[in-house]
Amino acid sequence: MAPTLFASLPRVTRCGRAALALALLLCLPGSGAQAQQAGPAVQQGPWDDSRVAPVIIDGRRLFLLRGITSRPARARAANVRSRIIAAARDPGIAAADITLQDEAEHVGIYAGDKLLVFLFDADAEIEDLDRNILAIAYRDVIINAIESYRTDRTASVLLRRAGYGALLSVVMGLALLLALRLFKSLERWVNERVRQKLAALDESTHQLLHAGQVRLPIEGLLRLLRIALLVSLGYFYLDTLLGLFPWTRSAAVALVGLILFPVQRMGQGLLEAIPDLVFLAVLYVVMRYLLKVTKAIFDGIAGGRIRLEGFDPDWSMPTYRIVRMLFIICALVIAYPYIPGSDSLAFKGISVFVGVLFSLGSSSFIANIIAGLMMTYRGAFKVGDRVRIGDSVGSVEEIRLMITRLRTSKNEVVVIPNSNILNADVVNYSVYARQQGLIVHTTVGIGYDTPWRQVEAMLRLAAARTEGLKREPPPFVLQQSLGDYAVNYEINAYCDHVTHLHELYSRLHANIQDVFNEYGVQIMSPIYVADPAAPKVVPPADWYAVPAAQPAPAGAGGVQS
Repeated sequence: MAPTLFASLPRVTRCGRAALALALLLCLPGSGAQAQQAGPAVQQGPWDDSRVAPVIIDGRRLFLLRGITSRPARARAANVRSRIIAAARDPGIAAADITLQDEAEHVGIYAGDKLLVFLFDADAEIEDLDRNILAIAYRDVIINAIESYRTDRTASVLLRRAGYGALLSVVMGLALLLALRLFKSLERWVNERVRQKLAALDESTHQLLHAGQVRLPIEGLLRLLRIALLVSLGYFYLDTLLGLFPWTRSAAVALVGLILFPVQRMGQGLLEAIPDLVFLAVLYVVMRYLLKVTKAIFDGIAGGRIRLEGFDPDWSMPTYRIVRMLFIICALVIAYPYIPGSDSLAFKGISVFVGVLFSLGSSSFIANIIAGLMMTYRGAFKVGDRVRIGDSVGSVEEIRLMITRLRTSKNEVVVIPNSNILNADVVNYSVYARQQGLIVHTTVGIGYDTPWRQVEAMLRLAAARTEGLKREPPPFVLQQSLGDYAVNYEINAYCDHVTHLHELYSRLHANIQDVFNEYGVQIMSPIYVADPAAPKVVPPADWYAVPAAQPAPAGAGGVQS
């Protein structure tokens, strides 16, 4: 690319054009005479138009002007730009015609007898220079701008740059074709080589990692690289081609600013945020080690190595979770002012939105958390206990901050919100089962014609035959009530294994029926009308009627039908 072109474009883009510029300079010599004609490039930045505005001609920033009371900075800069362009278009104005006139309140720069710009002391404050010195510098800038304006529009320069544009288009087309072929080759290599190497991946990883899970990210990365390269080539082509001609050079500058200005802002923001990021990193390290020390203390309490009077070791992990949550909340409160962008309106808006969502949906959430904390220190049950909560009976498998999980005897998992547990009756079958034993009880109705002593003896005999019931303390019988047609007897026996209560009750009921059948005592039905002709009992000979199987005698193998 010709030196005139690259000197006229923003400095921030020169490194990006270096490679192509070198190639084109080798192909197209003889354009170096115009290098000194290029003015300074436009520097992109957020200008405060109410105070300062740049004078820009053909994409080049000449100088800055400050707004005055009668005219804002942008309007003043536009007026000066129009005057300089009019002088450049006038072939009768030469460089020697650009003169200075020092007056009382300002210095005037004239093109012959035509005013170009008045420079005030306020304008000199921008560059921190004397007004006269600044006027001399601005005069030289204006002279260069006029010469460049005329040179850029000569037929020879326009034809030469049109040739550059055509050559650039050819080179860019070849580069695009080469890039597409390169990526096709890479995709073919992935399909052939990588897929072959990944063929045995399924077997080597025992189906934990499939070849497709590795191939798809590779193909996605190739597509991303292809898109990035095509976009870069397109951006470079448009930026360079637009910069060749004075009428489109402003568009090239705008294209540069479109990409570089956000990057510049992000980089500047990152540099400004480095002290805050360092503080956040130090805070993270401190909180992490503080939580580790706290975890070690509560692990010691849970393992019995550290003992605190009145503090149950079972409370250690729930208490640690509470302490950890408090530490995290305190860390967030401390870190919030140091989070980059925390003082922006967008960040505050998101914070308010999250706060509203949390407040609208947090009633049950907070209620369950509070209930979980209360249950922890109330000690109603713990993991492994057999409990009844409302209509659900099962073993406690997990106690979390918001829910409790039960596993029933039918291998069902019941999830109960902790807030519901606070409002329900909780029966714990395991608290005393480990110490004194849980009392298993059931009721039978027997007629008044059967001696109560015999009934109690039979019930104790049935309890003695039931596997899983304790012999000590011995079972006992209570006569609950004297009904209209029967006496209600309750057998009570101790057990220390409550995991399979349903099976235990089933065996006890079966043994009660067997014992009462052995002694010919009838268990009264729910509705009593009259005494039957024969007692409603099952004789021993019919206990194992088909298809029931009779157990083999002790020492004999097999079963008898």
